[in-house]
Order: sequence, then C-alpha cells, then structure tokens
Amino acid sequence: MDKLKRVLSGQDAEESGVMSEVMDATTLSWGTRVKGFIACFAIGILCSILGTCLLWVPRKGLILFAVFYTLGNIASIGSTVFLMGPMKQLKRMFEPTRLIATVVMLLCFVLTLCSAFWWHNKGLALIFCILQCFALAWYSISFIPFARDAVKKCASVCLS
Repeated sequence: MDKLKRVLSGQDAEESGVMSEVMDATTLSWGTRVKGFIACFAIGILCSILGTCLLWVPRKGLILFAVFYTLGNIASIGSTVFLMGPMKQLKRMFEPTRLIATVVMLLCFVLTLCSAFWWHNKGLALIFCILQCFALAWYSISFIPFARDAVKKCASVCLS
C-alpha cells in the first residue's frame, strides 16, 4: 500500500534530508487526498448531471448546459490532482500516449463553450459534449494497462 501511495503521489524514490521534511510538512495526508479526490469527482459528476438537466431550460438552457457540463468534466479530471499532485498530473496528461486525447478533450471544452456563448448553436454544443465524453473516456482508459488495445479489439470485432 505504501508503494501505491508513493507512486501516485510522485515519490518513486525515497528522499532524505531537509527537503523531504519540508515536503512532508506541506503535503496532504493520504486520507485527505482520497477525500479530496472523492469530493472533487462527486462535484464533477453532479455538475455534469445538473448541466444535462438544465439543457431543457428555455432561452439560457444551452449556456447553462455547456458551462455546467464542461465544469463537471474539468472537476472530474482535476480530482486526480489530489492523488498525484498538480505537476505530475500535467506531466502525465501531456505524455505521448495521452497527448492526442488531452488536446482533443481541451479543444472540445473550448469549442463547447464557444458554441454556447458565441455561436448559439445547440447542435454543435451537443456534438462537442459527446466528443468531450469520448475524449475523457479515451484519456481515462490510458491509465489502465492494455485497456486501449482491448477497446480497439472489441470495437473491431463488433464492427466487423
């Protein structure tokens, strides 16, 4: 369990000295990190569900949907910052295996908000939200060894 904690928090090697003591004094405990992860992830899910419900509100529904759905996805991704730390999260997001999924996901966030605020096009907002969902799923399964290969194989079997 200690090895898992060290790997997720970015401390693969044991550190010693004053720097180690400073880091221990300024970091969150493992229990607090897990609680922060759960809370942030739950807020993300609630925002996404709320955004979906608000889609059907007359006039401002599209804007509310785009904002809450996008904020929900950002909070869900941000929840892993509690487990890994912000710098390790950013490094892992932009690793070559996740780079395309990360860029597509961030682009979809921006395009969803643009389609709601500037273009006022519900169809585009829905398309970008669906793409957000797929990009987030593809990004998430990149953390599971061989999961992308399994999904590709399953899709090829289903489509052939």
